[in-house]
Amino acid sequence: MLKVLILLLSIVPSLCLGADIKPVKYVFLFIGDGMSIPQRMAAEEYSNIVNGRGLAINAMKYKALTRTRSADSFITDSAASGTAIACGTKTKNGSIGVDVSGARLQSIAEVARDSGRKVGIITCVTLNHATPAAFYAHNKSRGNYYEIALDMLDSNFDFFGGGGIQMYDNSKSKRYKGSIFDLAAEKSYKLAWGAEGLAALKPGDGKAIAVGTGKGGVPLPYRIDNSSGPRIADYAKKAIELLDNDRGVFIMVEGGKIDWTCHANDAATLMHEVMDFDNAVKVGLEFAKNHPQDTLVVVTGDHETGGLTLGFGGTGYKSYIERLAFQKKSWESFRGKFAKLVKQKGKDVSFDDVKPLIEGTFGLKFLAKKGDPMGLSKSDVELLKEAFARNVESPSGRALPVACAKILDNKAGLGWTSGAHTALPVETSAEGVNAHAFSGGIDNTDIAKILKSAVR
Repeated sequence: MLKVLILLLSIVPSLCLGADIKPVKYVFLFIGDGMSIPQRMAAEEYSNIVNGRGLAINAMKYKALTRTRSADSFITDSAASGTAIACGTKTKNGSIGVDVSGARLQSIAEVARDSGRKVGIITCVTLNHATPAAFYAHNKSRGNYYEIALDMLDSNFDFFGGGGIQMYDNSKSKRYKGSIFDLAAEKSYKLAWGAEGLAALKPGDGKAIAVGTGKGGVPLPYRIDNSSGPRIADYAKKAIELLDNDRGVFIMVEGGKIDWTCHANDAATLMHEVMDFDNAVKVGLEFAKNHPQDTLVVVTGDHETGGLTLGFGGTGYKSYIERLAFQKKSWESFRGKFAKLVKQKGKDVSFDDVKPLIEGTFGLKFLAKKGDPMGLSKSDVELLKEAFARNVESPSGRALPVACAKILDNKAGLGWTSGAHTALPVETSAEGVNAHAFSGGIDNTDIAKILKSAVR
C-alpha cells in the first residue's frame, strides 16, 4: 500500500504540470550551459557596474529553483541534463535523447515539429554538441558526433544556426555516408556560411543550416575575443524571421561557452558570455512584447560548472568585480598564443618571455606601484612559475591560463571550487503565456513536461 501511495504521489505532480498549460504559438527556450545562480548574479553585478544596467534574464517575472541530478549521478553532465530538459525523462550521464534502458525519447522540439510548428536550434558551440543534440538526437553516447549529426539531418527541423559540426566527415564511423554538409544539401538544407551567408537567408528559402565559423567542429569565438558577430542573438533574430508562420514556432538557443569558460575558471570571459547570452534572450523578450498573447519565453541552465563562489577570503566582505575588466582576452586566446610562443622558442622559452603575454591578457602586473590592486605578490609569481613549467611540457594545456585567471578572479572577490560540474540547482525564469508554471521549486524534467503541453 505504501509503495502504491508513493507512486501516486510521484505521478500526480507530473499530471498537474500540464493540466492548465495553454497552447502557445511562439515558444522560446534559452539554456545557459553551466549557468546557475552564481553565474547569473556575478554577471548582473558586473553589468551594473560596467554597463550601468543589469541583465534581462534576472528581471523576468517568474522564477523557479530547479534540480538537476541525472538518473545515475547527483552531479549531471550536459547530455543527461539536456535530455531531461528536452524530453522530460532522467537518463544516465553521457546519454542523448534515450532513457536509462536506451529507449528513444521524444523531445519538445519533436513534439512541436509533429504538431506542424517550425523548429529552430541555435548554439554558440557545435551543432552536434550535447545540449542542442538532446532536442533531435537519440544515442547512448554523446561522443558519437557523426551519428548525432545524422540524426540532426533526419530531424527535418527547419533551422540550425551557430557553430560548426564536429567530426562532420568521420569516415571511421560505421554509419558513414559522406560529409554531413553534402548530405544536408541532398536533404534540401540551404547552407549559409558566416555573417554574409546568414544575412542572405530569406523567408521562403526553406530549411537552412547557418554556420558562423567554417565546416569543422569550430564553435563561435568567445565574445571577449571577437564580438563582431554573428552572435547567437543574430541567429535568434534570423530564426524568427525565417520561421514565423501561422502554425507557430519552437526555438531553442544555447549559450554553450558559459560552461567552457567555467571549466577554465575564467570569470572575466564568463561575464562576457553571460551578457552575450542575455542579448539573445532580449531578442525573445522583445518579440514577446509585440506578441504578448502568443509568446512564452523560458530561460534556464542545465547545471552549474566550476563551483563559482561570490566571495573570497582574501577580500573579506568586499567585492571588486569591476577588476575583471582588466582582462582583455579569454583563457583560450592566451593558450593559443602561449603554444605559439613555445613553438617559436623551443626549449629556450623562459618565464620572462611569457610575462608580457600574461600582463597583456589578464591585466596582472609583475612590477606594480605600491597599492596597485593588479600587482602580483611573491606567492602569486611562484604559482605562475609552477603553472608555466607544467604548461611548457604541454603547451596546449590549461595550467598557466587557469592560474592567471584564478589570481585575477581572487582579486575581484571571486573563487572557484572545481574545474568540473557541481550539483548546485539552477534558476529557471519565465515570462509570457504559462509563465506562472515556472514558480517555486521544480525538477529539470518539468521544463519539458510544461513545454510539451505548450507546443502540442
